Amino acid sequence: MSQQNARRGGAGWALVITSVAGFMAALDNLVVTTALPSIREDLGGALHDLEWTVSAYTLTFAVLLMFGAALGDRFGRRRLFVIGLAVFTGASAAAAMAPGIDSLIAARAVQGVGAAIMMPLTLTLLTAAVPAERRGMAYGIWGAVNGLAVASGPLVGGSLTEHISWQWIFWLNVPLGLALLPLARLRLAESHGTGAPLDLPGTLLASGGLFGIVYGLVRGPVDGWTGTVVLTALIAGAALLAGFVLYSTRAKNPMLPMRLFRSRAFTGINAASLLMFLGMFGSIFLLSQYMQGVLGYSPTEAGLRMLPWTGMPMLVAPIAGILSDRIGGRPVVATGLFLQAAGLGYLASVITADATYAAQLPGLIISGIGMALFFAPASALVMSSVLPKEQGIASGANNALREVGGALGIAVMASIFAAQGGYESGQSFVDGLRPAVAVGAGVVALGGVAALLIPARRRSDQALTDGSASEPAPSAETSLAATGELAAR
Repeated sequence: MSQQNARRGGAGWALVITSVAGFMAALDNLVVTTALPSIREDLGGALHDLEWTVSAYTLTFAVLLMFGAALGDRFGRRRLFVIGLAVFTGASAAAAMAPGIDSLIAARAVQGVGAAIMMPLTLTLLTAAVPAERRGMAYGIWGAVNGLAVASGPLVGGSLTEHISWQWIFWLNVPLGLALLPLARLRLAESHGTGAPLDLPGTLLASGGLFGIVYGLVRGPVDGWTGTVVLTALIAGAALLAGFVLYSTRAKNPMLPMRLFRSRAFTGINAASLLMFLGMFGSIFLLSQYMQGVLGYSPTEAGLRMLPWTGMPMLVAPIAGILSDRIGGRPVVATGLFLQAAGLGYLASVITADATYAAQLPGLIISGIGMALFFAPASALVMSSVLPKEQGIASGANNALREVGGALGIAVMASIFAAQGGYESGQSFVDGLRPAVAVGAGVVALGGVAALLIPARRRSDQALTDGSASEPAPSAETSLAATGELAAR
């Protein structure tokens, strides 16, 4: 690495810049949910329109994540990170100034495009800047910030809406983005992936397939799972993804090499991530409404009472990163997922229409510790399961699966909730909430089982995966040998 890049690529600056950028992108997944009544009062629109203020972001974010990572690998990760950050910041301002519901939905979709470009590059840029022996703690802090953003979205959105106005859930991103843009340009080192040409057929197949799947999942609870549009979207999405897999096994330079999934580590951590986000997203989506609609808390009060869950990553995740450095990521991730499942299961058993906060507190604490133990080691496992030059696309694939898992979690658990209960009364809400959260607990527990399939770390693993992304690319023979050893595990 040149002296200029060493100065630019300081680990501290990289950690701050990538963590704040990741926080912004992750926060906007659920930040709108508690602001929907105020948005409807100001801008009008039917329930269908309000749902799209959430779904438009999720759709574009999920379907373009791998494409964003591929662009960064091809044209420069820092360069594309800055572009994505600029798009996200500008779209946030446009959303805050939206004169009507349609323009708000359009701005949210553009926000998702910017987030899809910058989010998968945060981990690659961080990995390139941090020495191998310190990555566990760095991933821990990065994971803590991102986990806090996902979990605290309803609190932030509700508090800003209650005390200022709903527009500020979008204005919040603007000063952060404007501050990060020059810092990213001056303090992050540039890096590239393999240099292979963009895989346009693979990009179209993957993006189209993910769009169909996510669109069908989002619309299923509203239009019905047997509706023509929903079934068409799901079937077409599945067919396109199958075509993507078949194409990628034969393409010379595929966007996502299927050989990566021969690695038990890569497959196991991606399966665990999808299942974790499925159970967690759906649970947070419903439990935040339970605290407000059934127990009568204001958005701010509900968010504060969820802090033992949502705030725990800030305390525990850095410790989890250190533990993963010492004993390996698999036991830490698996423990976290089983604790998260236990916490959700406990909550499902104690939820009533008049449950006291003291009764819920143990479940919130256990869930918070579990979530914190998952985030940091999971990031490290993703990045260490592939060669340095493939870390960009690995990060993009993992983030895409997390987003699809989140969309699936909201859709599935909302369907269970609607089938067993509803919004008619507090008891009706609880009747639907309890089985939904119980299913979420079971899904997260399956994620823990998937994590156990990840091979235990050995000394030879460290020799293969600790190399900095900034080091010279290995020779073809070395790459093939390393890939073959990783795949054999």
